[in-house]
Amino acid sequence: MNNDVRQTLREAVKRMPAFPQSMQHILELSGDINCSQKDQVEVIKKDPVFTLKILRLVNSPYFGLSREITSINHASVYLGQNTLKNVALGLAAVDAIPRSAADKLDMGAFWLHSLAVATCAAMLGRKLGVSRDEVSTFFAVGLLHDLGKVVFALYMPEQYESVIRAAAEPGNILHECEREILGATHAEAGGLLAEKWNLPEEMRDTIAAHHSIGEGGSFMLTDCLFAANQISKSLSFGSAWDFHVEPLPSGVQNRLGMTISELIKDMPTLGKEVENARIFVRLGEFR
Repeated sequence: MNNDVRQTLREAVKRMPAFPQSMQHILELSGDINCSQKDQVEVIKKDPVFTLKILRLVNSPYFGLSREITSINHASVYLGQNTLKNVALGLAAVDAIPRSAADKLDMGAFWLHSLAVATCAAMLGRKLGVSRDEVSTFFAVGLLHDLGKVVFALYMPEQYESVIRAAAEPGNILHECEREILGATHAEAGGLLAEKWNLPEEMRDTIAAHHSIGEGGSFMLTDCLFAANQISKSLSFGSAWDFHVEPLPSGVQNRLGMTISELIKDMPTLGKEVENARIFVRLGEFR
């Protein structure tokens, strides 16, 4: 990406809304090793709408609890500090997307693809034995991985329409069309947006690199996100405007121990779990 393209992209990202103050404060606290779970809860309590959203999510089929949780304190105990942060992060990110995005992209299809990638990445994380708290990071990264497309659609609309038309041609790959027409990819735009929102470094780097498998480095989160993206496209969950399903690089396949088709067979509950995860978008969009 040359300097002119980077500057244009940064200007577009600047126009995206900021996170609510409560979420900004939570992210600041999460970077402080002395931050306690109680500190996080006290921030959330000051935002009644945010509190209500989190409680509705915790009591939804997504978590499948046997009894109702009626306070954010109890929700915090059940979820744990990292999961509470990532639940709040997912809701805040959906809320931050301007409603005008729906005039440029089919946001129903966009969110369905994002939810499928998030759910699948979390399932792959569990398959590899990561903790429940860490699984929430896999879900959050999957949910946010394509937000660079929204930046392009909102603030470079004519160019991005050209990208989507080009990507619809057989054999073309979306991020390659973006590079050719715009000079940058949605992954790079998403990384800059994650930087604007002050997301944790691991999440920023994974979003920015989710189409760069094989270009150096191999991390569990990136591998699971890449595989989840291809699985979701294979099963046509929503639309990524990218119809090319890439085979798993050998390193990713070795880590997961299966091909894409084998992984799909090994996740028979994926569709149901994606349906349960729709609550993130419904609650996130409620204002």
